[in-house]
Amino acid sequence: MKDFLPLFPLNLVAYPGEKLNLHIFEPRYKQLFRECHENQITFGIPTFIDEKIMDIGTELRLEKIEKTYDSGELDVRTVGIGIFRIEEYFSQAPNKLYAGADITRLDHETGDVDSETLDNIYIYLQKLFGILSIDKHKIPKNAQSIVSYNIAHHVGFSVEQEYALLRIESEQARLEYIQMQLQKIVPIAKEMENLKERARLNGHFKKIVPPPSI
Repeated sequence: MKDFLPLFPLNLVAYPGEKLNLHIFEPRYKQLFRECHENQITFGIPTFIDEKIMDIGTELRLEKIEKTYDSGELDVRTVGIGIFRIEEYFSQAPNKLYAGADITRLDHETGDVDSETLDNIYIYLQKLFGILSIDKHKIPKNAQSIVSYNIAHHVGFSVEQEYALLRIESEQARLEYIQMQLQKIVPIAKEMENLKERARLNGHFKKIVPPPSI
């Protein structure tokens, strides 16, 4: 069954469960969020890539208007609640300033996943965050608590790769996609840190042990 959903296209990917804070300043989106607040309606963020609105997006709920400025600008807190597919896009919704679409809500299963995949991802995350000196509190407390949507922004994806993840329906497949990215990026991050260290030491006196005589 199709439903109408107001849209707020952005060059980013939001995921179900993600908390997203936004500063709203354009008149069309000030109108959208006032209506979300007054009428308790949701809105959608379809990802905007290469000057195009993608067909899959995330539905979000306004949780709170944190601040209203004299200009009418808003600071808002939102949370992702689901995935949708655009069936028909309207650059301007009827009698509104903002865009909208007829959409179909999609099921993205979060069922059982392979424990080995979870363990591998957990190890890779620890290595990556250690190399980059990122706060390890961002890592889930253990492998079994890993959820693809919760870590997708922390594994070095481009917007295009984050969108590709959003399109994957199976949690197991999403985790395998993340694992594949981590397998690639951890060695690259380690080499970049080694290059930085070599550059930092360039010109310094070095104690280098020569190889034994052959």
